[in-house]
Amino acid sequence: MLLIVGSIIVMASVLTGYVLHGGNLMVLWQPTEVLIIFGAALGSFIIANPLHTLKEVFGKSLQLLTGSPYKKAFYMDLLSLLYEIFDKSRKQGVMAIEEDIDNPEASQIFSRYPAVMKSKELLAFITDYLRIISSGNMATHELEGMMENEIDSRQHELEEPAHAVNKIADALPGLGIVAAVLGIVITMNFLTEGPEKIGLSVAAALVGTFLGIFMGYGFVGPASIAMEHSAKYELKAYECVKSAIVATVSGQAPQMAIEFGRKALPTDKRPGFQELNDHVRSK
Repeated sequence: MLLIVGSIIVMASVLTGYVLHGGNLMVLWQPTEVLIIFGAALGSFIIANPLHTLKEVFGKSLQLLTGSPYKKAFYMDLLSLLYEIFDKSRKQGVMAIEEDIDNPEASQIFSRYPAVMKSKELLAFITDYLRIISSGNMATHELEGMMENEIDSRQHELEEPAHAVNKIADALPGLGIVAAVLGIVITMNFLTEGPEKIGLSVAAALVGTFLGIFMGYGFVGPASIAMEHSAKYELKAYECVKSAIVATVSGQAPQMAIEFGRKALPTDKRPGFQELNDHVRSK
């Protein structure tokens, strides 16, 4: 919703101001300039990035339209899931959760949290470290260090689409200049055809510069920043899991362990203590 509202404000402000200043909207319609700028941008984007990054950018772009799943409700489900696993392990022994972590799709605990199940990378992160806990006697600081290393790697992966889009945003003004220069080259052919023809050709060329700057700073650049925010909220889920698992390995009770995880969440998405407690009990 914010993406749509922001886009409408950008378009309305620029185009309304242009019209009120006496501009003609039809002059801005230059399909060939659009083809040059965005075709070159797409081609350079494909050249610069591996296939997996292209797929990630496409997926993150759709996520900007549909909204990030990493909201308070998701974090509450995540903490409830961890509580149930920790509680079962504490009451029945670590070996009791092996079936759950080896096959989470068939687990009665995991299946109650479909939102978490959809996040395959986060699910693998949870089950991998629960498996390490159940199969070995790793020191707490070693486990924490291993988790931090993986989170650092995951951070680079999550931020890669935003960085790729940001580079294209930086390139768009330059590609707009390319389109404008080509337009001026074409204008040179009209020097003998009168000022009206020359004026229209120069206007079309300048539209290329306008489109490159406008799209780069008005839409593509802000979209890359929005992707960074989305990556930040996803990364917080990993940090939440790390804090809770380290706490439970240190001997904390399940209720206290998920409190460590809750405190790792951003304040604008963090559930209250009693709110989380009621949610856990309801599950």
